[in-house]
Amino acid sequence: MNKIIIRGVFFFIVIGLFLLILFRSRSPFGKTNSSFASEPREEITRIELLENGKRLTLEKKDENWFINGKHEARKSGILFILRILKEIKIKSTVSSELFESEISGKNIIPVKVKVYERRRLLKSFLVYKTGSNAYGNIMKIKQSSKPFIVYVPGYEGDIGSGFTVNELFWQPYTVFNLLPSEIASVKLENMSDTASSFSIINNNQHYFLSGAEGRLNGWDSSLIVRYISYFAWVPFESWAFKLSEAEKKSIEAQQPMFRFTVITTTGKKTVLSLWGIVTSKGNTNKIDSDRLLGKTDEKDELFIMRYFDIDPLIKKRSYFFPQ
Repeated sequence: MNKIIIRGVFFFIVIGLFLLILFRSRSPFGKTNSSFASEPREEITRIELLENGKRLTLEKKDENWFINGKHEARKSGILFILRILKEIKIKSTVSSELFESEISGKNIIPVKVKVYERRRLLKSFLVYKTGSNAYGNIMKIKQSSKPFIVYVPGYEGDIGSGFTVNELFWQPYTVFNLLPSEIASVKLENMSDTASSFSIINNNQHYFLSGAEGRLNGWDSSLIVRYISYFAWVPFESWAFKLSEAEKKSIEAQQPMFRFTVITTTGKKTVLSLWGIVTSKGNTNKIDSDRLLGKTDEKDELFIMRYFDIDPLIKKRSYFFPQ
């Protein structure tokens, strides 16, 4: 009798442990419908994004990532999306009423994401970008699956912004990346103080400084060389994608605060225009003292620049003369 009881107890313990392990390993929403994180054996090597018929591919070749097989991708952007893909977790469920009002009712088209390790598909899901939550997205594994708000633990930003098919987002955030030997001329127009404007011409490492009235004398050549060296790396902070078309046209119709014209020794010309950013506080408007809006003639989009990054180039022509 005792043996039968012991066997029965042992049987129920084994069944209990089995059920505990089974349910612990399962997602409360069903793993096939709620597991968004990619788990490669070694590393993710390709990411495909498809939105409204437009496709973008990010693929690793050797140690670098490339955009649609052409341009080298921005490293910080790749690190950002790889972190999202590996660490993404469910924050909360989304009711059918909320999904209808925020997604279906607004005709939001999802971004379809496919993640690969070489030829093996690791994960596929849909990203619905929305402003209805702080994380910037609602996601589904597939059209018929349950919707969820997802997030990355420890990151409070908009992870939905990482799923964009715009090539510009993935390219390096760089305005100038020129060695002194690559620069033929630089012109800075200061629209609010035209007497401070200047131009520099490089003739085989022999420099000439000019103002509106012509060539100038008495300047310090070491200061010219130092100034030209600042063009070795001039980054910007981010693209101003959130501006409406009307806002962009209004800004570009205004006279910029500064305009740079840089010509390389190969004849390539880049024109950079910079405008102040107007911020509102209460009933007053003021110019942002930390950031500017910029645009080059090479791209159609406006971007945001920190004064910290562009300030070394915003000099008055008096800078080049001994004090």
